[in-house]
Amino acid sequence: MTLTVQTDPGSGAPAGDAPQTDDATAPRRPSLSPSRAADFKTCPLLYRFRTIDRLPERKSLAAVRGTLVHSVLERLYDLPAAQRTVEAAQELLEPAWAELRVEPGVAELFAVAQEDGAETSPSAPESVEAWLLSAGKLVEKYFTLEDPTRIQPHGREELVEVTLPDGLRLRGFVDRLDVAPNGALRVVDYKTGAVPREAFEGKALFQMKFYALVLWRTRGVVAAQLKLLYLKDGDALTYAPDEDELLRFERTLIAIWAAIERAVATGDFRPNKSRLCDWCDHQAVCPAWGGTPPPFPVKAAAAAGWPTLPIVEVG
Repeated sequence: MTLTVQTDPGSGAPAGDAPQTDDATAPRRPSLSPSRAADFKTCPLLYRFRTIDRLPERKSLAAVRGTLVHSVLERLYDLPAAQRTVEAAQELLEPAWAELRVEPGVAELFAVAQEDGAETSPSAPESVEAWLLSAGKLVEKYFTLEDPTRIQPHGREELVEVTLPDGLRLRGFVDRLDVAPNGALRVVDYKTGAVPREAFEGKALFQMKFYALVLWRTRGVVAAQLKLLYLKDGDALTYAPDEDELLRFERTLIAIWAAIERAVATGDFRPNKSRLCDWCDHQAVCPAWGGTPPPFPVKAAAAAGWPTLPIVEVG
């Protein structure tokens, strides 16, 4: 079940003074999510391709495996507490996979993997069976990090959103939200990759601070703990934010949004070449790689609710 956190003007939350608008009559406005904010920070042109142009991207075995594991862990908490065992979780893999494998692009991904023997490296799985086994190992590893029989989530795959007083709309989906009897909040996110090196922990926590900010602005409560569970390594990264930090983070998001608005108004989304380009699907249309971007999609931008359109230079 997906729950929506709404801003309550009478709750005492910091955003309570923001004017409330009827969603049915309000004009559509673009929003900012953790992933799209990270895209713009990484490469403004990537943000444009994904958010405005909406260019297609290939699925990857790793990403689809992550989706599968997330689905299993979400379904695990549908079971009565006493039945949340490793064996029960493994049994959830097949029905979750049956739903996932019919999605566009998934079957083709495995056809390529089996024909080539690997997706991008010699260690990639060569069959659906081996791939499913690798997903099962990640699910099993989860039980070394938490005891699900002792947890009763308040929300799973929960949509959290808020419109800040300056009009910026923030939204995202939290893997799991726990609420203690005393009202303390814990935000939990499942990661199927490895624990980041210490130098990259800040980047990993960006998403979690985003969720913490939205929850603070909607509930008036600073999350007691942000918890990233890294299933590949069987390790966890935890963090406790405070109000001052969330205020600073809010200013960071406002600055990112202002930069996005300037880019939309001018049509100037510049590429940022880095090692991450090796995993990008858009090199063929990226100037940093000798490509030419498609014309800015003015109609798509307008349909998405952007109040200003690119300045087009003629002649």
